[in-house]
Amino acid sequence: MSDTANDIKHVASPLARQTLLDRDLTRPVAGRRPIRLLPWLQVVKIGGRSIMDRGADAIIPIVEELRKLLPEHRMLILTGAGVRARHLYGVGLDLGLPVGSLAPLAASEAGQNGHILASLLAPEGVSYVEHPTIASQLSIHLSAARAVVGSAFPPYHHHEFPTSRIPPHRADTGAFLVADALGAAGLTIVEDVDGLYTADPNGPDGDKAQLLRETSAADLAKSDGTLPFDRALVEVMATARHLEHVQIVNGLVPGRLTAALRGEHVGTIIHTGAASA
Repeated sequence: MSDTANDIKHVASPLARQTLLDRDLTRPVAGRRPIRLLPWLQVVKIGGRSIMDRGADAIIPIVEELRKLLPEHRMLILTGAGVRARHLYGVGLDLGLPVGSLAPLAASEAGQNGHILASLLAPEGVSYVEHPTIASQLSIHLSAARAVVGSAFPPYHHHEFPTSRIPPHRADTGAFLVADALGAAGLTIVEDVDGLYTADPNGPDGDKAQLLRETSAADLAKSDGTLPFDRALVEVMATARHLEHVQIVNGLVPGRLTAALRGEHVGTIIHTGAASA
């Protein structure tokens, strides 16, 4: 075979006959911060149980607030699952379904909640899009409308890690993974509490619970207390590349979401493991 033919078939590369698991080999490129794909994007995650399950009394005000925010921000609005997903978990566990089969069942309810929000925002050109569209065509949709709606569940589904009977990567984790991968300007998690507390404010020791205005993923990883979001979120925040913090706000209080998107500290800010640019 001629040298020309060899040059065509074999590309000179320092990775030839090497493994990408070699940290010394990949450090020159892997250590750099990735390009921010959508640095102007605000990601808003709406709780399924905390907001959507409450019906019109909670949904309509948050929709009106989102509608007023459209001229200020371009948003990816992601919805979580609620009590119906818990029912699915219960039935699925009784049937002996593996965790990878439970994940898409719960994700389907998160998608239903997304369709509800998108329908209410339809007059403003907002529509619901599936995961493949978010992954490859989000910028096109956001050039045509100020916001789109999607499911916050990560599409692990049958590839979900079998470390638990219940899918550990749920809506909060999925919203963070998308926001960080896109290099978004921020992620705001909308719940029915003012933020993160030292104890469950609705539990037996609720009267002793104190609001944490600010904390970090590293500190939360050392705590075994209940959290108003997926425990897996703490793990993925530790390896963030873009998002330096996340804010949790109370969506039942009018104006909290608006203030958060304007950069105000109105809930609990959780610092991630991402370094400042």
